[in-house]
Amino acid sequence: MKEDQVVLEEPGFQDEDESLFQDIDLLQKHGINVADIKKLKSVGICTIKGIQMTTRRALCNVKGLSEAKVDKIKEAANKLIEPGFLTAFEYSEKRKMVFHITTGSQEFDKLLGGGIESMAITEAFGEFRTGKTQLSHTLCVTAQLPGAGGYSGGKIIFIDTENTFRPDRLRDIADRYNVDHNAVLDNVLYARAYTSEHQMELLDYVAAKFHEEAGIFKLLIIDSIMALFRVDFSGRGELAERQQKLAQMLSRLQKISEEYNVAVFVTNQMTADPGATMTFQADPKKPIGGHILAHASTTRISLRKGRGELRIAKIYDRPEAGGHGGAVGAGLQHLGCCRPAGRVAGLQDSSSSSCPSLT
Repeated sequence: MKEDQVVLEEPGFQDEDESLFQDIDLLQKHGINVADIKKLKSVGICTIKGIQMTTRRALCNVKGLSEAKVDKIKEAANKLIEPGFLTAFEYSEKRKMVFHITTGSQEFDKLLGGGIESMAITEAFGEFRTGKTQLSHTLCVTAQLPGAGGYSGGKIIFIDTENTFRPDRLRDIADRYNVDHNAVLDNVLYARAYTSEHQMELLDYVAAKFHEEAGIFKLLIIDSIMALFRVDFSGRGELAERQQKLAQMLSRLQKISEEYNVAVFVTNQMTADPGATMTFQADPKKPIGGHILAHASTTRISLRKGRGELRIAKIYDRPEAGGHGGAVGAGLQHLGCCRPAGRVAGLQDSSSSSCPSLT
């Protein structure tokens, strides 16, 4: 095993990424006391940009913060951050910090424009046994390996809502890349979420961890994003409340990804669409979460079963696709060899008979 292939710590890279945000402790220089700063950190607000991303109403809900204190905190934060506009060129330079994490398949990476993108939410949806959890496990390993464009690799946080995370599968994938099992497992932080509220609370811990080890964490995985919402909210009577809570969680995820320059990968389930049969649609199923999840996800990947053990990936939505993402079909083969016999999630281009071997 080649343990040095898995990047554990990159001190120099950490220093570089720390410039991405300003620590919330800087507020002390503008008259904000330490006790109030600790209150903000307790709810996952650890940077000046995090204050800018939070509404006054939400800050007032933090225990111990009055409206007067919130106004003072907001005023101090505005002094540290320029609220003005950027030119398109300046924003283009800022976008150069974006990195891509390989999926383990060259063809799939091409389809995604290089892999799973940072500062964005990537959603993979499909029926059961289409490779969603398999892809999540594979990314736990590939995110730790150095990649294209100077990507150095890093740690991962995995939030499991369906009790499907299996460390043994990571060991099998690590064998494929010839990296040390223990090093791979040590770089993955795992949490089991039991309710939608617990899932939201875990994001406060995630933000604190990303701040504590700046530049070290590269990927946040939630498998799956909607499972607990389906349990906690039932029927049309609770649909509006469910969607509101979901919107808040997705907004939090988007802000975390931008604030700390990490990639967010979520899986999603499917539901039957009763109205599809009336319009003669070929596939009467659709991803759950409605328009709120559809708008929040930067890239949406549709996974479906092919013949036998074949799995087909298709870009459902992606900004760079220019509106033609739904018509692009391709896929991957050998997403790691960690499924039991008969359940290997090998995806393949829908328009060709075979895919090139992975290197």
